[in-house]
Amino acid sequence: MKLIGTKKLETNRLILRRLEIEDYKEAYNNWYKDREVAEKSLWHEHKNEEETKEIFALWSREYDRANTFRWIIELKDTNELIGLIDSQQSRFETYGAFEVGFCLTKKYWNNNYMTEALKEVIKFFIEEVELNVVYAECTSDNIASKRVMEKAGMNLEGVLKNRITDRNNTVKDLLSYSITKDDYNEKW
Repeated sequence: MKLIGTKKLETNRLILRRLEIEDYKEAYNNWYKDREVAEKSLWHEHKNEEETKEIFALWSREYDRANTFRWIIELKDTNELIGLIDSQQSRFETYGAFEVGFCLTKKYWNNNYMTEALKEVIKFFIEEVELNVVYAECTSDNIASKRVMEKAGMNLEGVLKNRITDRNNTVKDLLSYSITKDDYNEKW
């Protein structure tokens, strides 16, 4: 495994780059204040721009660490910021496995942008960071995230029953998806 930090990535339609503190306003307006996006991502919507600014300031400092992988997602044709994709520190990190999390502004749901971004991040993690496994989780009722992970080549590994409580204190099953280096080499 090569901990090389966040590197700029590009797809046909997207630029995945390090976030900058100044991005907070657009991120707040496009997805962090949106209750529906927050519910799907299992966090609470931000109350104001300052909350987003504080998190962006913290996250921008984390780029000093080689095991920080966080990208803002930008549309190539308009430079609009539409989401975020990152890798959380994992208890399996020493085994070459990273967990990926993502969110996308509602305006661009169902346009395959997140699938495109996730595929590029998986490619980066397998080919350049030399991970053995990339995995992600979502609640069983999050159909869109399940489809993103499946279209990006990830396989359902298991269902963790009654594993998570949402913001309404509803207990839900958690689905675990992954793609291994071998899966990646077979599919791509």
